[in-house]
Amino acid sequence: MAIVIAIEKDDRNLRAAHPTQLVCKYIVEEHDGKRILQLNSYGSAGRDIPGKLSQTLQFTEASAFQLFRILQAEFGFKD
Repeated sequence: MAIVIAIEKDDRNLRAAHPTQLVCKYIVEEHDGKRILQLNSYGSAGRDIPGKLSQTLQFTEASAFQLFRILQAEFGFKD
């Protein structure tokens, strides 16, 4: 669990797509006068406690915008 301040492209290749599927939820709130995007992943059906909060990533406005630009470039998303 951490706040993302920058996103960098990794030169390595994917070994495989993960077989497990799960739900990701998001929260956007102001904290200390700054907007934060938080992505929460929850345990899959096969976990000991399905649906339990598993991991969180928080994005600043700058790192969220960087993610937006990456999604545009890599998936062809439009404004």
